[in-house]
Amino acid sequence: MKIMVAVKRVIDYAVKIRVKPDKTGVETQNVKMSMNPFCEIALEEALRIKEGGMASEVVAVSMGPAQCVDTLRTGLAMGADRAIHVDATGPLYPLSVAKLFKALVELEKPGLLILGKQAIDDDCNQTGQMVAGLLGWPQGTFASKVVLDKEKQLATVDREVDGGLETLCMDLPAVITTDLRLNQPRYATLPNIMKAKSKVIKKYTPQELNIEIKSDLEVLQVTEPPKRKAGVIVSSVDELIDKLKNEAHVI
Repeated sequence: MKIMVAVKRVIDYAVKIRVKPDKTGVETQNVKMSMNPFCEIALEEALRIKEGGMASEVVAVSMGPAQCVDTLRTGLAMGADRAIHVDATGPLYPLSVAKLFKALVELEKPGLLILGKQAIDDDCNQTGQMVAGLLGWPQGTFASKVVLDKEKQLATVDREVDGGLETLCMDLPAVITTDLRLNQPRYATLPNIMKAKSKVIKKYTPQELNIEIKSDLEVLQVTEPPKRKAGVIVSSVDELIDKLKNEAHVI
């Protein structure tokens, strides 16, 4: 079985986000970029499944500008067998990404598609559900545990819900989106980083996949959240209770 994994290039989680002066978006020039943390978890899970003998190949996929190749190199260094880059300029919204994944799935024929539940740049949490709907595949979202049955071609997924845990049993092929507690991603070793630099990354364009990139969304303005007021020190519990009653709702 082949596993396809989505890996997105995002602003590193440790970087302080700055809004552009013209308020058209956030600043990405000269800013450290890295693989989306939830995508790292998705890739780690795919690699563990392969190491357990349940898959034969792991294919990492990234969509966006040419710099996405760096993210794919990281995926290859972690252990992915191949990488695919869909070279697209401009913003990519979840439905467009889902359509591109559907086209790639039809070309590659994977038995399992694993994505992070969301990306930390937009927090949309939509792509996995949309691509499952387009493909007509069962989906297990917010996975905190994944168990595959190779003989029965089934996937059992424990997923986190408001009331606790829900267990789903799905026929393969399927779409799984990963939650934070599924695993701890590995670090890429230096020898694997060097080997990844020489690996060929297959490229497609949306036009080659017969997908038109468009969106019904328009970003009007990006602004920073209002700054919080400075805290105050109270001298007694009674004063604290009074402030909580009378001032806690004031922004």
